[in-house]
Amino acid sequence: MQEIHWSMTGDFPLLATLQLLPLATMVLLLALHRRSRALFPVALIAALLQLLLAVELYQRLDHATSAFQFAERVALLGPLVYHAAVDGVSVLFVLLTTLLTLLVVIYGQVRPFPPQGLFLAVVFAVQAALLSSVVTVDLLWFVLVTALQLLPVSYLLHRWSTSAAKDEALARFLQFMGSGLLLLFAGTLMLGWQYADAHGGRWSFELQELLRQPVASGWQSVIFFLLFYGLAVRIPLFPLHGWLPKVAEHGSVAVAPVFLIGLKSGIYGMVRFVLPLLPEGVLQWHGYVVAFAVAGVFYAALLALTQVNLRRLLAFAVISHSGILIIGLFSLSHAAFQGTMLLSVNFGLAAAGLLFMTGMVFRRTRTPLLGQLGGLFEAIPLIGITFFLAGLSIVGMPGTPGFDAAHLLLEAAMHRYGALVTIAAALGNVVAAGFLLWAFQRAFLGPRPEGLRELEPVNRAEILLSLIVLGCLLSAGFHSEPWLELVDHSLRPLGELYAQGSDSLEGL
Repeated sequence: MQEIHWSMTGDFPLLATLQLLPLATMVLLLALHRRSRALFPVALIAALLQLLLAVELYQRLDHATSAFQFAERVALLGPLVYHAAVDGVSVLFVLLTTLLTLLVVIYGQVRPFPPQGLFLAVVFAVQAALLSSVVTVDLLWFVLVTALQLLPVSYLLHRWSTSAAKDEALARFLQFMGSGLLLLFAGTLMLGWQYADAHGGRWSFELQELLRQPVASGWQSVIFFLLFYGLAVRIPLFPLHGWLPKVAEHGSVAVAPVFLIGLKSGIYGMVRFVLPLLPEGVLQWHGYVVAFAVAGVFYAALLALTQVNLRRLLAFAVISHSGILIIGLFSLSHAAFQGTMLLSVNFGLAAAGLLFMTGMVFRRTRTPLLGQLGGLFEAIPLIGITFFLAGLSIVGMPGTPGFDAAHLLLEAAMHRYGALVTIAAALGNVVAAGFLLWAFQRAFLGPRPEGLRELEPVNRAEILLSLIVLGCLLSAGFHSEPWLELVDHSLRPLGELYAQGSDSLEGL
């Protein structure tokens, strides 16, 4: 084992604290599992503290530079290095992760998940892995914590699902995620081997080191496809989406899907590692990637219109909009990258809002079938309003954070691919508006079906959860400039990298 060496560019290990605090909270919750009254206050305080630390990180970050900041580094075993650092993109995802964790903790009071101590401990284990994945600048570390994250998420799906088909959903989830991890790990090893071959057998997976050693042209496409498809499973992107409808239908109603699709870790991984490290592979295959994305937008949207299960409908909505994100990302310009990052966060928060509201509806009606729902707005108007606004955020209506992001994304797509792809993406968004509004009309405004029992009014935890979702969506929608400024300088080097390749792009 190498001598452990700690180096830090800040005066306080803020990133290590962000990663270790959830683990400490997990241990504390497990120790307090017999004291049920103390569990929720402890989890709530820890989640709020994590969010405050994320806000502190945002405030201390120098937004006017593209350099990584608050770096922390420990040499561990062989090529395995703990190397954490953040830029504006990382901080954006840190804020989203801590916010989603707070919402999940509150949702744990809306719908109890016994034993509560174990449930909350698993939630913080997921948070720790997610935070570690978005602050690392080491590709091997990213892959390892991504794999570790699957353990608590799988346990959430298995332990707190009420569906008789939960084992089938979990098996499908593990099949897809396991295949994606194998591809991701293979691509990572190939990058490390390329580096070692040029440096006398010394392996490294650190981003800055890999950037100094360009990948040989003959290997760019192979490694690109391994990393791209390994991450595409997590987005999820058509045709690698087969796990999500099953998980949405038979898994836990809101908790696991919120972490899986609320945080677009696949999109983050592509921006952080794939696009900077493999520009030749990206330039060679971006057109084919966008073609699949366009097909996926319409395929998933049309399938959503045929669904009678609200959970499956939302799953196909996520798949459809994941295609729009890929169109934006592979438009390969600074504006496209900005729009994609902002839209990823918007989709994450909006999808979480839809899932939470669906969970609240299911708690009262015990059914996700649209044919057995109706007239809900009269009994639970706040839940209906939140569902409606989250749906509008998904389709990028003015006043929601998706509006400015979608504008940047479509403008970049028009510049790169012309009118056909842009119109296709816009039409897919229109179809998405159709099925989300149709679902809202059926469930909340449609006639009340016979036999539907009286619904209890919203409780305080539900009010708090709904108001937080509404407040975040509206504030980010009317004040999107700070978030665009946050990622602006961080994405400039990536935009310049692909701007220099514009002549090559025209020939592809």
